[in-house]
Amino acid sequence: MNILITGAGRGLGLELAAECLGRGHHVLAGLRRPEQPSPEFRALADQHGERLEPVRLDVADEAGIAELAARLSGQGRQLGAIVNNAAVLEARETPIERLDLAFMESTMDINLYGPMRVAKHLLPLLTEPDAALINISSEAGSMTNAYPGDYPYTLSKAAMNLLTEQLSRVLAERGAIALSVHPGWMRTDMGGEQAKLDPRESARGIADLIERRVEVPPGFRFVDYLGRPMAI
Repeated sequence: MNILITGAGRGLGLELAAECLGRGHHVLAGLRRPEQPSPEFRALADQHGERLEPVRLDVADEAGIAELAARLSGQGRQLGAIVNNAAVLEARETPIERLDLAFMESTMDINLYGPMRVAKHLLPLLTEPDAALINISSEAGSMTNAYPGDYPYTLSKAAMNLLTEQLSRVLAERGAIALSVHPGWMRTDMGGEQAKLDPRESARGIADLIERRVEVPPGFRFVDYLGRPMAI
């Protein structure tokens, strides 16, 4: 399977790339600056060679995404999965009275419009059998369990969940699936050292969802990394 992952240079994106490579897949690793990979990414590339293919992909750059899509299409490439993982977390625990709405604009640009740009240009290549679109969401995007604070992040993830629901109905016509996935509270730069979950464990669960080893119950397309339904 050819799997494209945005934000693959670190954190969950890097762990998911490693997990998918370990399962024999080919990974197109979306990096904003592929000419400046992290030491961890270089080590993964040394281990897996050409099966790890870094590609320039900045989710805020629609022209760049369109150029990547055109290049892959010109090469006759197909995708079996797209994972929209790139995201930002800004204005943490800021009361709305003190919230600079510039953070809302920048967060929506990355966390919502970014996946929309990727879908706009790369969904036509998602044509391998049993293909999957995975949008990395968060329990913070649940309206049922809404909590005060983190307004930019929570609102962007709630909107992503609706986007996933819309795209799932489009993709169902070609036998593909779309899921919003809560990856758990992980020990990453975003999750912090106090988090309980190893990101590789989350990556294993997400890879199982991509490979359809886990049957997701019918209903809304919002699940955790083990495929268990989340409250919308």
